[in-house]
Amino acid sequence: MFKRRAIKKYGNKLLPKLQHRYGEQTFYNASQVRATIYQCNFNPSYLPLGYLLFLDSCDLSKVITIEFPELCIRKYKEEIKDYLNERKYYGYLKLLSI
Repeated sequence: MFKRRAIKKYGNKLLPKLQHRYGEQTFYNASQVRATIYQCNFNPSYLPLGYLLFLDSCDLSKVITIEFPELCIRKYKEEIKDYLNERKYYGYLKLLSI
């Protein structure tokens, strides 16, 4: 239950928080996403999900390689998508299907 709630919070509330703090942007940088997650009480266990949603692909690869070297971002994305399909929740997270 806590996993679903944490993921749902990322899908519903992270973008509005980023927009409020940094203005409306197509992509945000890693420090903006990280700061928002820690300062606005998001579950930091899903920090890679925040990066996946709001960093451009080049920055995403660099940041994941440095901060989460053991994480395969493709597998992580598939796991999140499978979990969401199972729970029938999408919200903003429908972007993961793109």
